[in-house]
Amino acid sequence: MTGAPQSEPELCSAKGCRAGAAWQLLWNNPRIHTPDRRKVWLACDDHKDSLEAFLGARGFLKDTVPH
Repeated sequence: MTGAPQSEPELCSAKGCRAGAAWQLLWNNPRIHTPDRRKVWLACDDHKDSLEAFLGARGFLKDTVPH
């Protein structure tokens, strides 16, 4: 069988979660990142709110967009 290799699905960033990512949580730590830098955590529907809360409580969350 020939063809392009299949890529692995991108998974949620929550510890131990093996679900596919549905969201991108864009964040930065203003103490160590420039204001325009965005790091990305991936989230499934079940962990979106808890990961947003974690980043938001620290003032790191900048945006959440569909993956």
